Amino acid sequence: MKINEIRNITRQALPENDYLILLGISLCVFNSNNSFIIENILIKDEQKDYNWHDLFDLTSGQLSKAIERTITKNSNENIAILFSEIVEKRNRIIHSFQYTDPEQNNEQKLATKHRRTHVQEKIERDYLNEFIIMNENLSSLLHEFRGY
Repeated sequence: MKINEIRNITRQALPENDYLILLGISLCVFNSNNSFIIENILIKDEQKDYNWHDLFDLTSGQLSKAIERTITKNSNENIAILFSEIVEKRNRIIHSFQYTDPEQNNEQKLATKHRRTHVQEKIERDYLNEFIIMNENLSSLLHEFRGY
C-alpha cells in the first residue's frame, strides 16, 4: 500500500508523510528493543525467576527490577539508564495529543504534557530522530552485552 492509499483509510487529519514515517519507525525500534531487553533478561536469569509471558505483560517501565537483577548485575547501569530514558520519551510520544501548528502551515503534529510538571512540549522531527538514535544506541549496547 502506498502512503496516500493508507491516508484514505481514515478521515482523521494526519501529519506530513515524513513525520508519519518517523512515528512508525519510532514505534518499531522501541518495540524491537523492548523485546530484546526481555530476551536478555531471560538469558541472564540464572534463578529462572522470570518467564517470557509475564515479562511481556509488563509495561516497559515495570521491567526495571528485572533489568537490574539480570542485565545490570552482569554488566553495568548503562543499559538500564538508557532504557529508562527511552521509556520516558516513548511515553511522551504514546501519550501525546495532536495539534495544528500555525507556525508550520497548519501542519498536524504531536505535543505532550509532562506528567509531574504539566509542561507541554512539541514533539518535533528532531525529537523523533533523537528517539530513533537513542534506540540504535541501546540496540548496540544490547548486542554487545549478548556478545555479538
